[in-house]
Parts: sequence; C-alpha cells; structure tokens
Amino acid sequence: MALSMSRPWKHPKTGVYWLRKGVPADLRAAVGKREEKVSLKTKEPSEARRLHAIALAAVEERWANLRSPVRKLDEADLRRASELTYQARLDGRIADDPFWKSETADSVWHWENDTLDVFLGRVQQDAAGDLRNNARLLAREWCYSAAKSFLASQGLTVDIDSELNLAKAVGFGRRRAELVLAQRRNGNFGQDPAIAPAANAIFPATVSPTVTTPVTFQSLLDGWSTEKRPVAKTIYMWQRVIDQVAAFVGHTDAARLSADDLLQWKAALIESGLRTKTIRDSKIAPLRAILQWGTDNRKLATNPASRIVVDVRAKAAERKRGYTNEEAALILADAARSTETVKKWAPLLCAYSGARISEVCQLRAEDIIQISGVWCMKFDPAAGSLKTDSSERAVPLHPAIEEAGFLDFVKAVRRGALFNDLGADRFGNRGGTGTKVIGKWVRGLGLKDARLSPSHSWRHRFKTLGRQHGLAPDIVNAITGHHRKTVADAYGEFPIDALYREC
Repeated sequence: MALSMSRPWKHPKTGVYWLRKGVPADLRAAVGKREEKVSLKTKEPSEARRLHAIALAAVEERWANLRSPVRKLDEADLRRASELTYQARLDGRIADDPFWKSETADSVWHWENDTLDVFLGRVQQDAAGDLRNNARLLAREWCYSAAKSFLASQGLTVDIDSELNLAKAVGFGRRRAELVLAQRRNGNFGQDPAIAPAANAIFPATVSPTVTTPVTFQSLLDGWSTEKRPVAKTIYMWQRVIDQVAAFVGHTDAARLSADDLLQWKAALIESGLRTKTIRDSKIAPLRAILQWGTDNRKLATNPASRIVVDVRAKAAERKRGYTNEEAALILADAARSTETVKKWAPLLCAYSGARISEVCQLRAEDIIQISGVWCMKFDPAAGSLKTDSSERAVPLHPAIEEAGFLDFVKAVRRGALFNDLGADRFGNRGGTGTKVIGKWVRGLGLKDARLSPSHSWRHRFKTLGRQHGLAPDIVNAITGHHRKTVADAYGEFPIDALYREC
C-alpha cells in the first residue's frame, strides 16, 4: 500500500511550486513552527515533482536528526561540511570578508591542541591590538557561527568535540576556497592550491585510506557475504538493491558513490510510492551494511550511507494486525476440511504457537518430540534456516492440535519433511512456497484487508491473546522466538512445563 505523502503546492498568485508539510507535534518546539515551507523555484509541474521529492527527503532527514540523541560527527560528516562550505564560497553564496584574505587566517585550521574556548578566540591581544590575533579571532568566530548554522539546518545535536571539529572543518573549506579565489584574481584558473599538509592535519590518512582504484558494488557484496554467510534469499535481495543503485547512479564503482547520490536515490524511492519502512529496511539498510563492510575492511574511504535516514511514521491504516476471533474461526474451520496438508496443519500450528510460517513449513517428522512428557515441535536449524538465534526453540503442542489428530499425521510421515508435497522455492525453502499457497487461499476466503498478513497475522494474534489472558511476557517471547529485550531475560532457561502452562 503506497504511503500517503505531501505534493507540490502551487502558489495561487505567482504560480511557483512550494513544498508545504506540517511539522509533527513532537518537533514543533525544536523546529520553531507548525509548517515547513520551501520554495521549489519552478513553475513546471514535472520539475516541481522531482525537486519536491528531494526537498521532502532533506526535511525528513532533518526531522529524524532532531529525534536522535546527541551524536558524534564522523569523518564523512566533517568532509561533507567542509566541501559544502568550499563550494558555497566559490559560488558566491558566502559573502566576502577581508580578514579571510590575510595569510594569518591560515592558523584558523591548525587546531591539533585547541579546545573550543581557545578556538573561539580566547587569545590575549597586546595593548595595540595585534592584527594577527584579530584576523584569527574573526575567522574563528565566523567558523563557529557557520558550524552552528550547519547543525541547525540538519537538525543535529552533537557533543562538544564534534562542534569544535565541525567549526574547524568549515574553516578549512572556507580557507581553501579563499586560496582558490586568490589564484583566480591573479589569472590562474588551474587546480586548487597545494594545501596537503593542512588537509592531512584535518583528515589523517590513518583514519581513512585513499581510494585510487574502482571498488565495485559486486566485490563488496561478495566480500560481505563470504564473511557473514547469509541465507541465499538475503544475497538475492541485496543483489537487487546494489543493481538498482548502480542503475540509478549510472556506474558500479562504490568508491565514487556520494551521500548526495544516495539522498537523490532515496528521494526517487519516496516519489515512487514505496512505503518508508520498506525504503529504510529493504533498501537503505542493506546498502549501508555492504558499504560499511567495505569501510571496515579498508576498501572504501568512508560509508556515504552512514547518515542516510528515513523518518518512518506508520499510519494506523497501514499497521499489520492480528486476526479477530471471527476471522481465525473462519480460517481454521476451512483448514479442518482441507485435504492439502499444508492448509490443514500450518494455520493450526501457527494459531496455537505464534510461529512463523517459514518455521512451520520446514518441520520434519523428527522435529516433533516429547520433552518432559510434553509433545513439542522443535525449530531446528538443521531443518532449514531460522531468522534469528532466538528462533531456535522447542514449543509445546497445544491440546487442540493433538485433538485434531496432528500426532497421527506425523506418525504416518515417519521421517523427513512433514509437508513433502510442498515444493521448495528458488532458495530451497518450503516456507516461501507455503507463504504464497496460504496467502492465496486465505484471500480467497474473503479476507481482503491489506492490514492482514495471511501467515504473519497469527503472530500478532498470539501476542494479543497473551496480553488479554495475562500470560508472562518473557514466556510469550520464548514461545514466539522473539529477541530477549534485557540482559536479565537472557538468564536461566524456559522449562517446557512452564511454556506448556502458558499455552
């Protein structure tokens, strides 16, 4: 279901398109207004839609930053701020200031031992007023003010060290631009002046390697997958993501990828109507992980996706929900009449355990065992891949499952896959095929609500019933295979008789 989103607003008098978006209630105090307004500076509808998506992405990134706790700026953040300052000065968007023309301003970006107080100019001047100190003081105060403006524009709250480093990075970008402008005034329009020593002081080579050769997206994915050993489906899905990014930017060199490229990609995904949760979890997160592997293994200088975020605010009409009593009764009644084993047993097992459909579909006869006299189904990685470490578990069979004749069914199978008539998908898993079979069948029963997930809604229902009947939350999590939320939850075991009692 596509996410409802704002559209370009056309000014009734000027005909110029604008972005107008209401500020969420929890951010109004921080933003200082109830509505964001940004001129798109165009009267062309198609161009307005493109620029609107980019502007909207920037606004939502700033909002996400405002919701984030105090953070520490990394090298990529500092480089970006320095480069933006450099370009803005060359483009004339930063006004000329005489004190920046003085060579004494060079000291503004020699900061190795400076604290914030020293950087801001707590420098003693002699009685005559030393010009060198004046130039340094004015330059540094400008840097600090520019850094504060940069943080405000991005909605960032940073620690004191990051604030200082940002001011210095901005100063480096400004001084670099001033040196280029000085060369141009002398008729030299060649390369930037040699300022490598200062650059090395700001961005040490030991922090980030210099990338001189192409690094393909494919090589990073291959390296990541060799080390992490994900399931085949993950590799397939992530392969699609890097192919999409390569097609969007027009090349396959991850070393050339910039944060601006990814912001435009994110804007295009939003404009296409994808849900923001899908963009965050299925697009940006995989790419960020692959690029981070490249950075950690010194194949890339930085991870341009490290600060690409999406503000995910699910709407009530989009949240998945569990089955109602009536819907559950309808499905289970039809399942009881079915002659197809997966339709007959999978919904029943999911209903009384909250198990994932993929876990149930790959059960083997030998996974149905007795523990302390209680019949259980054991979710074992030997039967097929499991989603998380917590997914490996034994779950007691509810009496209703036994009464339906499930143990007789298992006995007849004897060994091997319980649902051997269910073909495996392209990744060798029965769960993918089972999801499609059950999804089509459940929708055919008239349950068309998009908030229902034909298989996953049993997990939602199980959690709802657990709350309704006062079941112990940690035991409910143990039954469903959800992560343990605290260190305390990880202590001790969950006896089968305790799980059976809660079932």
